Formats: sequence, C-alpha cells, structure tokens
Amino acid sequence: MSNSDFEKLQTDGGCQGGRMRGDERREQLIRVAIGLFAQKGFNGTTTKEIATAAGVTEALIFRHFPNKDALYEAILFWKLEEADAAGWFEKMRGFADRRDDEGLVRTLIGAVLEFHRRRPEFQRLMLYSGLEGHDLAVRLREHLVRPIHTFLEEYIRTRQREGAFQHVDPAAAVFAMLAMPLHHTLVSNLSGCPAVGLGDEELVEQFARIALSGLTARP
Repeated sequence: MSNSDFEKLQTDGGCQGGRMRGDERREQLIRVAIGLFAQKGFNGTTTKEIATAAGVTEALIFRHFPNKDALYEAILFWKLEEADAAGWFEKMRGFADRRDDEGLVRTLIGAVLEFHRRRPEFQRLMLYSGLEGHDLAVRLREHLVRPIHTFLEEYIRTRQREGAFQHVDPAAAVFAMLAMPLHHTLVSNLSGCPAVGLGDEELVEQFARIALSGLTARP
C-alpha cells in the first residue's frame, strides 16, 4: 500500500466523509488495519490508532469486530475472497484433468507472483504474524497453503505413476516450485526493487522452465 493510498483511506469515508454502508465501512476498516499492521505489526498497532487512521471512533470498530484478533482474522478471509481462491483452484483442476503440466505450472507461478506483487502489505503482515507468534500465518497455511500443497503433491504422484514425471519427492518438488516466485516477491517487496531484473511474463517463463525440467521424465 503506497503512502498516497494510505492517506486516501484515512480520509475517505471518515467522520468528514459521510456515512458508509456497513459492508463498505467494514472493508474500509480492514484496508486501514492492513496498512497499519504491515507497518507496525499486530502487537504494535492499537485499535485506537486504526480508528484514528480511518476517521472513526474506537466504538465503531468494535461494532464490526468484537476485538483486534477478530479484525486480524477478517483480513485473512477478506484476502482469500478478494483473490478468488475458489475460482483459482477450479482453474488448476482443469489443467490437472487435461494433464496440461505446462499450463498448470505456469498458472501456479504466475498467480503467486501476481498475488504478492499486488499485495506487498499482506506479505509483510504475514511476516509480522510469524515473528510475533500470532496464529494468522498458521490459519493462512491451513486455509490456503496446505490445500495447494496437497493438490500439487497428488498431481505429481499421479504424473509419476503415468511415467510423465521423474520419481522425486512430491513435497520437496512442490516446495521448490513455490519457493522461486515466493522468494522473488519477498526480496522484491522488502528491498523495494526487483530481485531479478525480469518482467513477470519472463519470470513465469524462466521459473516454469526450471520447475518442469526438474520434474519431466527423461526418455
């Protein structure tokens, strides 16, 4: 979230901006909270600070969220809905059913790059969650990361049985495949400049080629 975006959220819909519908207000509070949590962490951010940044009273926050933990958890499920995780899984299953290895790997890597490129503040928030011992990162793993790993590991096992993939450890293969785009976005977001000087399309091409060359069975 850029400074201009954050400043806009501080004024849009605040005390001077008129009344919002309940769903609009809830989304505004989540957006403001993400910006502050990403800057200061969960422990370093108070609900009073969130209320001030949003231009509302603390009581209004508690009208939408019973406590700060509930607001923190709402961020996770809002992000999953925003990213259309269900629709993405359906698309990946289509590639798997067609045995389109290249399409599946490219789509996976491209989705990871795009998600974190468009949401750098969420990646910072997840890092804070892990460092502070908050269970938001654990919940993200259970709701999104683990299902992705399980799906991909089973697909690799299936392709190994069919003779298309080498007999490498499926869990290690999935970890390596996801590590490339994740590490790139992490370094890029933390440093403020691309870790690798390539555009997203070329990154997808290179990362997918590396992943598939390591998986595809040799004649």
